[in-house]
Amino acid sequence: MDGAFDVIAMGRLGVDIYPQQIGVGLADVETFAKYLGGTAGNVAVAVARHGHDVALVSRTGEDPFGEYLHRALRDFGVDDRYVTGVPDLPTPVTFCEIFPPDDFPIYFYRLPKAPDLVIHEHELDLDAIRAARILWVTVTGLCEEPSRSATLAAVRARSPESLTVLDLDYRPMFWPSRVDARRWVLEALPHVSVTVGNLDECATAVGTRVPADAAKALRDKGVRLAIVKQGPDGVLAVDDTGAVEVPPHPVEVVNGLGAGDAFGGALCHGLLSGWSTVDTMRFANAAGAIVASRLSCSAAMPTSEEVEAVLDAV
Repeated sequence: MDGAFDVIAMGRLGVDIYPQQIGVGLADVETFAKYLGGTAGNVAVAVARHGHDVALVSRTGEDPFGEYLHRALRDFGVDDRYVTGVPDLPTPVTFCEIFPPDDFPIYFYRLPKAPDLVIHEHELDLDAIRAARILWVTVTGLCEEPSRSATLAAVRARSPESLTVLDLDYRPMFWPSRVDARRWVLEALPHVSVTVGNLDECATAVGTRVPADAAKALRDKGVRLAIVKQGPDGVLAVDDTGAVEVPPHPVEVVNGLGAGDAFGGALCHGLLSGWSTVDTMRFANAAGAIVASRLSCSAAMPTSEEVEAVLDAV
């Protein structure tokens, strides 16, 4: 590829092992399928589905699952040059149970430590990170060293005018406490221009679940576009032009996991396309709804044409 990447995503990558039976607990599941997974990996795939040049910064084990993830990334059109191996750690796997419409327990197997938390600052291509039109990082990347220092170095390397997105992506099982998570989120916020998270993630970041208050608190920290996902109440987005609220896109939910990552990829597409905030939120909501109606995550990410067809049908 010549020139800068449209998007560089940085963070969690692993293998999703999803049951092929819906409404059945793991103890009784008979068959599974494997998919590329992890927030950063899924977002990278989602961005590529919209036709953009995207690279992922992450790590895997040097094992067959790691080989599978490299192959899957390339097949999806994601540049894997910054995904490196960690010899002494296994590639993480994640299981889930599927009880539609709103119960999707997740079981992470990331011990003794996930390779994506062993991203070192000195290994980063900071020139590429500075040049990317969008940098996407996650709160999970702040939960342990050396990934924490690398994530902070990446966002600090960006110019204040650039599009740097922090996915608030709070997973309590990865943190000693919510207080500890908030400490590091607050360290990152002055260096990002866009945040996206649900009500619980916003509460972790800035201490309030009230959508308007959370958006204001995030913007008071320097964020230019604060996006608060409100579940059945839709999404609130606040930027320098004011606030917009977009209702959720109606869908019969099959698997809610991955919908937020589809939203993130579509958000990047809207930002890169120069769309208005309201048009971007509508597009992102529809992309998330499409993935929620499908069983897998990364393999379910829609193209722009699929999203536009859904919007046209409303």
